[in-house]
Amino acid sequence: MQHFLTYGRQHGYSWALALLLWGLLGQPAAVAQQTDSLSSINRQLSQYRQQALQEKLYLHLDRSLYVSGELLWFKIYALDGATNRPLPLSKIAYVEVLDAQQKPVLQTKVSLRNATGQGSLALPSSVASGNYTVRAYTSWMKNFSPDFYFTSPVTILNTFTTAGLRTSKDSARYDVQFFPEGGNLVKGLSSTVAFKITDSAGRSLEAQGVVLDPQNKVVARFKTLRFGMGRFTLLPQQIGAAYTAVVSLPGKPTLSRRLPAVFEQGYVMQLQETAADQLQLTVQSTAAAGGSGTTIYLLGHARQQVAVSARAVVQDGKAVFIVRKPELAAGITHFTIFNERKQPLCERLYFKRPTEQLRLQVATDKPAYGTREKVGLRLATEAAAGSANLSLAVYRLDSLAGPTAPASLLSYAWLTSDLRGTVENPDYYFTAPDTSRDVRQATDNLMLTHGWTRFRWTEVLTNQPRQFEFLPELNGHLVRGVVTNRLTRAPAKDVAAYLASPSRRIQLYNSVSKADGTIQFETKDLLGLKEIVVQTNAQQDSSHRIEIFDPFSLKYAESRPVPVGLPARLAEAVRQRHVGVQAQNTFFRKNLATYAPVATDSVPFYGAPSEKFRLDDYTRFRVMEEVMREYVPGVQVRLRKGKFYFQVHDDPHGVIFDEDPLVLLDGVPVFNTNKIMQMDPLRIQKLEVVRSRYLQGNLLYHGVVSYTTYKGDLAGFVLDPHALVQEYEGVQQQREFYAPQYETAQDKQSRLPDYRSLLYWNPQLALGGKEALEKQLSFFTSDQVGRYLIMVQGLSATGLAGSSSLVVEVKPAL
Repeated sequence: MQHFLTYGRQHGYSWALALLLWGLLGQPAAVAQQTDSLSSINRQLSQYRQQALQEKLYLHLDRSLYVSGELLWFKIYALDGATNRPLPLSKIAYVEVLDAQQKPVLQTKVSLRNATGQGSLALPSSVASGNYTVRAYTSWMKNFSPDFYFTSPVTILNTFTTAGLRTSKDSARYDVQFFPEGGNLVKGLSSTVAFKITDSAGRSLEAQGVVLDPQNKVVARFKTLRFGMGRFTLLPQQIGAAYTAVVSLPGKPTLSRRLPAVFEQGYVMQLQETAADQLQLTVQSTAAAGGSGTTIYLLGHARQQVAVSARAVVQDGKAVFIVRKPELAAGITHFTIFNERKQPLCERLYFKRPTEQLRLQVATDKPAYGTREKVGLRLATEAAAGSANLSLAVYRLDSLAGPTAPASLLSYAWLTSDLRGTVENPDYYFTAPDTSRDVRQATDNLMLTHGWTRFRWTEVLTNQPRQFEFLPELNGHLVRGVVTNRLTRAPAKDVAAYLASPSRRIQLYNSVSKADGTIQFETKDLLGLKEIVVQTNAQQDSSHRIEIFDPFSLKYAESRPVPVGLPARLAEAVRQRHVGVQAQNTFFRKNLATYAPVATDSVPFYGAPSEKFRLDDYTRFRVMEEVMREYVPGVQVRLRKGKFYFQVHDDPHGVIFDEDPLVLLDGVPVFNTNKIMQMDPLRIQKLEVVRSRYLQGNLLYHGVVSYTTYKGDLAGFVLDPHALVQEYEGVQQQREFYAPQYETAQDKQSRLPDYRSLLYWNPQLALGGKEALEKQLSFFTSDQVGRYLIMVQGLSATGLAGSSSLVVEVKPAL
């Protein structure tokens, strides 16, 4: 953890929480002096924020609907959860595609650099038609709830079957939820109750209804407003689950749902906008819960940064806090009421739309184009935004696309990442006029129905420092595992373990097991699917067993499986997508499988060797002992009791090491020297020797003797039977986006069909800062006519997020 905090300070991130305390206007809440309890809560929240840095990921997906056989492209933005600025902390992101049962169907690891990354996933024909979830997270994020992971719904159609064309039947499953403001219903205290009504697919529904008391008397009426949400006022007089809501849906059966239970004692909370720049929080309590003279405390924080802290004394069952809206941070503020024992009583969310965002402009040189025509595109931003990192997609808007667009980077950073559940049309809360009464009401209903805190107050208010299982991956992918006793399965402590992948590029990673037997290898440039060899020194102790952990998260947020179904009238649209994908995979397969060159360090992990021998430059012996004795002066060969031993010269000290050196074959440690001596030297291309001590991690090697075969594949060498050999997927190689170019008349006359629905994808755009504020781009249309959406998203170095879109039309060529 200390390494983690040091890294943050070096990169200019202040983990210390600035506690800005304002004296509030109005009733007894405007007390300038803080109590010990409130100061203690502030201090503990500050400490928690220092320890539990909130990291966010956002994925810009090229589209939200795919056909099997297509490529899913994405750009990753890593953000500081407190400031929404780029956070160059983690170097690896984990991306998965989950099915309706939350089982991963695709998984990959993506390298992050300067808080961004990019990648792609090939959707195989084995993937069934359905609604899926793309989720992404880092190793550090695995310490927290999976609700914190980035998620976005996507639809995948397997056009090789007709399953995706069957109209899904109405399952008659409706979700009706009620949310008392502040948390609970309390007998004798009037409360605002928010509600949300959706269908089985999570789509909002229009409805109206009544609330009945135990005597079936109507005590409240309600009606949905925007996005299936609304509210009503209830004064409960009965405790327990005594109240029932009867919901009427147009053309559907009437539903009956119980309201949350009513408590006999407790607190309720109400937030009102009493002026353009002022909020009023009213707290009511029963006599037994908090009678007159009882002190309560208000803490308001946005992303764990305190903006409001005050105390008030309950008089006649009520206390009032006045909060000035200009003092609140942009985004979601959590208002929490505590008693004198630092116990949270009520909580309420309030959203303040950010006034600043990344202003992006996108324009084309023409409003419409023909097929296979060049499109000129202009991107621009404002100088005040500074440097900005952008991504851009251009895709066809067909009838298959879903009705709900995923959250943009702007709405995700400031809104949906801090809310529970699925938010319908999140960009509405940023694009609709915030002066509109309907918008303000819809926004407040959203706060009431999706309330959520990124931590539990019990975690914050404990005096024990939190222990984190997963470290941030600051330099590369961490391969984790455990060493146990082969017979007893008990954890093995202080055991040296080694991980290597046979190759001509010599890379070795080591780890020493902790008290619980866990090991952790910090790998770098472990790319693609590899065969890894993980072992301990079986010559010293053969009782150890190694297991490598699955690096992907095994925790999942709650979700509701939603079947996919398309009406038969869309059969032609599905056929067109199927033909387009198959044509592209048939005629452009080679272009679609092009990967960007990877700049990897070819120097062995031990650097430049002291001695290097290319055995083809010498007379080739057929016995390895002759090679070592005749050609390698830096290594002494010893034979004792039928066993060979190597002793390396210690050049810096002019002596010979008594201890065994590290012996490698294609980067894999070999602890039985006899097996190396039995190997056919004609299979060895080169031999390198390090004639000095070499420190790697926690292990000290007394020289290194490294053999490399011609193909780097161990050349038939049989590994120790105690070694763990398995395939392991490293960081994915970056696929290059391909699109045909029609610069000449001859190009346009090509008979190869071009049915692309994704015309352009560019995840590496930069504007502002050292780059120009304006950029000119170009791409070509395909043979498919229709309307195409140009979507650009980005994040500035100062945390300004933004997006812009434009629709252009492609018409048949004249």
